[in-house]
Amino acid sequence: MTNPIVKLQHVEKVYGDKTVLNDIQLNLYPGEFLALVGMSGGGKSTILRLIAGLEAPTAGHLSREKGLVMRVMFQNDRLLPWLTNLDNVSFKNRDPEVISEAKSLLHAVGLTDKSTGYPAQLSGGQKQRLALARALLAKPQLLLLDEPLGALDALTRQRMQDLILKIFTEQKLSTLLITHDVNEAARMADRIIVVRDGQLVAETTGARGQSPEAVAQTAARVLQAILSEEPVTS
Repeated sequence: MTNPIVKLQHVEKVYGDKTVLNDIQLNLYPGEFLALVGMSGGGKSTILRLIAGLEAPTAGHLSREKGLVMRVMFQNDRLLPWLTNLDNVSFKNRDPEVISEAKSLLHAVGLTDKSTGYPAQLSGGQKQRLALARALLAKPQLLLLDEPLGALDALTRQRMQDLILKIFTEQKLSTLLITHDVNEAARMADRIIVVRDGQLVAETTGARGQSPEAVAQTAARVLQAILSEEPVTS
């Protein structure tokens, strides 16, 4: 069996007197698209922040594959408004290879004609495409997506889903998606885990690459798990 690139063993996270995560056991495998879903405050984003190294577990053990390159996309694009769009991707690095790669990424996300402009001139969807290009510059093996599409309109959101899936397939990225949207999780993921009150309570197979009917059926199973006190299986 393939070894996981990230492994959480009996992980807990406590803020003051509040336990946010309790006994989390989770593996993330190479080339996998994993979605964590659930209601707000359930602990989904905390798991991502622990994996990203932005916070440390209070208890338990979290291990990552040696040399694992990770990048995070947040709902807030976190672009630098005083830099051009190209410089936002390249971090103003003047190395010719870096600039060439940044231009290639702008082309990949459909923003070639916006390279000399600034983030303020972009729509919400374009800003997230720019943030995606920036995240990909480091050639990450693991892409961490913390509800990056949550503020987009439905059509732009679907286009961004398609773009992320295209890049996921082409670059064979491992991806962790945090989302409230059960349809998004069903459509994009290989595996879906429901997080409730700081615990992993249910797991099912995603419907990535399958028919709209299969996506709808998977989304219904996931929604049932979110609303129910009982676990649901594939």
